[in-house]
Amino acid sequence: MSNQVKASISCPALFLSAPASNQGKTTITAALARYFTKQGKRVHVFKTGPDYLDPQILAQASGIAVEQLDIWMAGDAYCQQKFYEAAQEADLILVEGAMGMFDGEPSSADLAARFNIPLAIVMDVKGMAQTAAALASGMANFRDDIKIAGLIANRCGSERHAQLIRDALPENLPLLASLKRDEDIVLPERHLGLVQANEVQDELEQKFEAAVDWLMQSNDNQLLDLPEPVTFFPAELEKNEEHLGLLKGKTIAVASDAAFSFIYDANLKCLTEMGAEICFFSPLKDKVLPDADALWLPGGYPELHTQALAENQEIKQEIQNFFAQGKGILAECGGLLYSLETLTDLNNNTYPMLGILTGDGAMRGKRGCQGMQTAILPSGEVRAHAHHRSRSENTPEPISFGRRQRHPAPGEAVYKEQGLVASYLHLFFPSNPVAVAAIFNRA
Repeated sequence: MSNQVKASISCPALFLSAPASNQGKTTITAALARYFTKQGKRVHVFKTGPDYLDPQILAQASGIAVEQLDIWMAGDAYCQQKFYEAAQEADLILVEGAMGMFDGEPSSADLAARFNIPLAIVMDVKGMAQTAAALASGMANFRDDIKIAGLIANRCGSERHAQLIRDALPENLPLLASLKRDEDIVLPERHLGLVQANEVQDELEQKFEAAVDWLMQSNDNQLLDLPEPVTFFPAELEKNEEHLGLLKGKTIAVASDAAFSFIYDANLKCLTEMGAEICFFSPLKDKVLPDADALWLPGGYPELHTQALAENQEIKQEIQNFFAQGKGILAECGGLLYSLETLTDLNNNTYPMLGILTGDGAMRGKRGCQGMQTAILPSGEVRAHAHHRSRSENTPEPISFGRRQRHPAPGEAVYKEQGLVASYLHLFFPSNPVAVAAIFNRA
């Protein structure tokens, strides 16, 4: 323990959570990140749970890559080490939660409690006053292993509205900020969440600057002071030196453009740590594949680019030839849809795709499928998650089904055809690098 204490490091940290989704967490987290960055502070932001879109927004706001942290998906030691590494470099650590504070296994509250990070309750208070205080008080007292920093009252109607909330809060639960209603700072959305940051960079810059002014207009300005320091410790990680050379000498070509962008930064780091060289290509624009030993077709929004994907015959032929050589290909979610014979978009237009996996894909409107699952692969189990609003039909017999975290029903199908491994599941590579390397090492 003495060695751990000597190695510890402290850094101001705040965990932004809420009673539910759509309370303004991402907007406020981005505003805080930009505010302190403008003050000359180095701000490291984390996002809880599996998420590709929010981290893009938050990375643009802070200027630093944002990683996802989830105790189930990544492991306790992984999360501990990431916090410790961030604390070594940052002047402030911000964590944005997912869903409601106590929702999910593990929840935002679980992560905050495990690492002793104070929680700020973000609440859309439009249409309520004392009730907002009651809800915040209930959340603050729901568990005795969490520390609540206070309430952020979002979309306050007036100072009188804020005062009603302030007066109703107990003394040990301060109103950190009362933020007025301002539609100009609301971030744009898409059917699975926020739009991708690279699509609206200029618009986001304007919103970040407006959001900083918005924060500074609050009559309660406690958010503009650095939160209290939290002590972080290095993790006792297992020595995995045998992983380091698993992909040595291999080049992996990763699809990356407006259609395919759901890529964990942690996954790229995992591949490079195993010795792989990473190169990127665009199925939308490129005509030739990079010289590579394996392909990764990640998730994204291929359904928004069906015609362009279908019409790029040159890259389709390149990928089909690559597949015919039996080389390793990983296709996740949107990559799975691209691998099928056809894809029908939300306008009911059907386009030909790669056809390296038998079957047809189609969008299914608003109803989505999501949740944590374990992918059962020939080379081992990998933690993963599903999040999609499409279906696949006429597909071959799967080699396995994902194991759901909290439900006995079979999860997402996993398909294997020659060197192709395809599924709706988004894999978290660091949870089992050996199993992931086996996909890309296919001769």
